[in-house]
Order: sequence, then structure tokens, then C-alpha cells
Amino acid sequence: MKDFWNQRYDEESYAYGNAPNVFFKQQLDKLKVGSILLPAEGEGRNAVYALSKGWEVLAFDFSESAMVKAKKLAATYNLNLNYQVIDALKFNTTKKFDVIAFCYVHFPAAIRKKANQHLLKSLKPNGHIIFEAFSKNQLGKPSGGPKNIDMLYNIDDVKDEFNGINFEILEEKEIVLNEGLYHNGDASVIRFTGTKA
Repeated sequence: MKDFWNQRYDEESYAYGNAPNVFFKQQLDKLKVGSILLPAEGEGRNAVYALSKGWEVLAFDFSESAMVKAKKLAATYNLNLNYQVIDALKFNTTKKFDVIAFCYVHFPAAIRKKANQHLLKSLKPNGHIIFEAFSKNQLGKPSGGPKNIDMLYNIDDVKDEFNGINFEILEEKEIVLNEGLYHNGDASVIRFTGTKA
């Protein structure tokens, strides 16, 4: 799995573009600027956007190639990105963040709930979550995402894995993606925003 992502991020172009995810941008722009954690952040498009808006950002991914591309993207805007290469379950910080954003974070099924719950420990009480990922109805669509249905989400998965969250938006939605080479076309996604109890 790690080799796959290193290979993808070694490509010259940005796999999912260099603009922030639309839902992420819409929701982040509604919030008071503070600190944000971006797990499995890939090539840094959301982190760089948040940095450009004055957020204190910590991003991580398990791909070394992702970090190289993310730092390169940040440098084009004269921004210094705090980015770690680490597995989600090994990530640890004493800091509590105002926001965590999960943008197409599809952990393997065997660790997904544990990883999501582990990361939520780094969110302040009343802190915000922004989440967008492919739904189980994405399977078979050519616009991207895991080919293993167990790595995709439905509404019940979200309620189970993010228990203790007060949901503001929670929906499955058909959208059209236009994010680089690998997120393009009709897509089925699960989106939510919420706060930690």
C-alpha cells in the first residue's frame, strides 16, 4: 500500500490537483482561524490552502513522496508547512486542535475505526470535524477511490466510527469531482461536519 502511494506521488503532476477540496474549503471558510490537523494529507493541497488563510497547520501522511510534493507546493506560495511522515496509529501529539479534516482518508478496514478514534483524541472539546470520503456507492465509478468496499463509507459507518460527535451536516451525495488526474467525474461521497462533545 505504501509503495502504491509513493509511486503515485512520485509522478510530476499533482495526483488530485493543487487546489483545495471544494467541501473542505467551503466549511473551513466558515470557521474562526485556529489550529488544524490534516491526517493522510497527501500532496498538501488542503494544508497549503489552510496555511494561506492563516491557520496553524499540522499535516501528516505515511508516504515520503507525499511530503516532498506537499512541501514543494507550500514553497511556491512562500509558506512553511509542518508535515510529518508517520502512520496514523503511531501519530501522537500533546496538542489539541480546533479542527480535524478528513479528506478522502480511506484507512484499511482492519484499522479504520481505531485510527479515526485515535485521531479524534487530538481534537479539543467542541472542536470541529470536516469530512468527505467516497461512499460504498462509489464502487465501480471511474472517478477514483478504493476498489475494496470495506474501505468505503456509509452513513451508519460514520455514526459508529465517529460516535460522540454532534453532527451538523451528515449526508450521502452525488457530486462531480474535478480534482487532478485521479478524482474526475461523477462520484458518490459521504460528507459531514460536526463538533466533538
